[in-house]
Amino acid sequence: MYQVLYRKWRPQRFEDVAGQEHITSTLKNEITERRNGHAYLFTGSRGTGKTTCAKIFAKAVNCLDPQNGSPCGKCEICRGIDSGSVLDVVEMDAASNRKIDDIRDIIDEVQFKPAKARFRVYIVDEVHMLTTEAFNALLKTLEEPPEHVIFILATTEVHKLPQTILSRCQRFDFHRIPPRAIADRLLYVASQEEITLSDEAAMLIAAVADGALRDALSLLDRCIALGTTVDEAAVRKAAGLADRGYLYKLSACIINKNTAAALECIDRLYGESKDMARLCDELTAHFRALMLIKSVRRPRDILVMSDSEFDQAQTQSDYLSLADIVYYMDVLSRAYQRMGRGTGDRTELEMALVKLSSPELDATNEAVTARLAALERAVRSGASASQPTAPVQEAPTPEEPEKPEPTAQKEAAEQPEPTAQKEAAEQPEPAVQEEAAEKPAQKPPAAKSEPAPEAEAAPVQPPKAQPVKPADIEEIYRNAKPFPRWVEIIDSMRGVSRSIAETFVGSSAYESGSYLLIDVNNDMAFELLRQGNRRREIRELIQSVTGKAYKLGPYKRPQQKEEKKDPMQVFKEKLADSGITVEEG
Repeated sequence: MYQVLYRKWRPQRFEDVAGQEHITSTLKNEITERRNGHAYLFTGSRGTGKTTCAKIFAKAVNCLDPQNGSPCGKCEICRGIDSGSVLDVVEMDAASNRKIDDIRDIIDEVQFKPAKARFRVYIVDEVHMLTTEAFNALLKTLEEPPEHVIFILATTEVHKLPQTILSRCQRFDFHRIPPRAIADRLLYVASQEEITLSDEAAMLIAAVADGALRDALSLLDRCIALGTTVDEAAVRKAAGLADRGYLYKLSACIINKNTAAALECIDRLYGESKDMARLCDELTAHFRALMLIKSVRRPRDILVMSDSEFDQAQTQSDYLSLADIVYYMDVLSRAYQRMGRGTGDRTELEMALVKLSSPELDATNEAVTARLAALERAVRSGASASQPTAPVQEAPTPEEPEKPEPTAQKEAAEQPEPTAQKEAAEQPEPAVQEEAAEKPAQKPPAAKSEPAPEAEAAPVQPPKAQPVKPADIEEIYRNAKPFPRWVEIIDSMRGVSRSIAETFVGSSAYESGSYLLIDVNNDMAFELLRQGNRRREIRELIQSVTGKAYKLGPYKRPQQKEEKKDPMQVFKEKLADSGITVEEG
């Protein structure tokens, strides 16, 4: 008879337990030093190894030849516990044996010494299901059991246990297993089962399992039923997940306010038997990834996705503010909560997408706040409040593969590293001639009778502007005053280019007439100011926010000149400070 993977590959030694080294090392030391307690409490989320560690511990304390705190698995006791012939290890499910009579049976049994093993071990799973009377009956025995009895209580809801029970046990908290540890274990199991499993598929299974190795092995079992080669497509099909391309397409429809395309995508996914509740949850997780990209310093270390998917997510995050993303997640989470309560899941998801792509239909306070924020950004940039400044490219579907475009982060990575701050003499001075060079000179109109071909027309050179005199430059720096709206301008830069905005973080600006002088300790920022296209973009952005056209240049910090004093005057001042009167003849 076929045995499922999570039972077949249940760890038999502490070294095989994944992601719980802080617990297994402690238990091994206790067994090695023979300082094991009489009552343990294992708590944590499902599938993290609570019952597995309890069974390994029960074998280890009774093993005839323990190996560094782990059971040998070969002696009579270890083999008897695995086969169930040793009755000194009792595993009880508190969900079905929760009454006081069941606990009284245990109290009567603990008085007898074990038949074969050294300790009689009671593993009580889901102990939070016991009644209050059962807990009270267990208290005295749990506090002072016979020396040959060990209790191991396991639960996923430790907050439901009475404080009197908690105070009598050694508590061990099991953590969610990291995705990388789950993926490594899956790859090992697949190699032993002669199954071809890609690393991307293993990481996707780990992400779906949400820290539970048992759930990951169960999902791998379903994938194997589809074939011996397991890739990302097989995992998505077995788990009922939507392809990542559809997630990016749906989010692009929301950002671009394209209601029709969003509903058509939902109809297509529904026709492919995609679970609407799972799709809503995945879409919420997708916007959570965008939120982390906008908020966390190193989001790549947290998010479990491929490099191409991360680039696409980063591109989409550039078109959204943090308030927009949180509002999208709130609408989707409310729709997920209402699913299964009367209205169909598909209808709830469609209503949520219509609200997100047509904000005027949502009358909640959060929707009104989001529309006001969009209107403020539109007024600053001079764009329409219903459309983003530029359309978001939709992710290619599997039928239409496209090459991902480079994101702003890649552009920033290609820029040279900033060096030390340059001297004031090396910084570019605010020159008037750049203003004239940005506007091409108009060609004189040709005669109507004899139009001259463009190839033969002599180019007209723009008039040379007079350079700014040093005295005028000193006057510009002397009249410079702090520019209070510079932080607002940097925040607006993120909607145009995230890389440009990052180069000006921590800078300040000063206003002097028609000049805006930027004080930044970053060579990359000066390179952007020298580039014609980038310089024009920055000027246009400043003009959209302030309504005024500025000439850009670096800010030269004033140097304080030390006043030279007469040595005799300095000597007189020292005498006066000492209380000596100086009379001049």
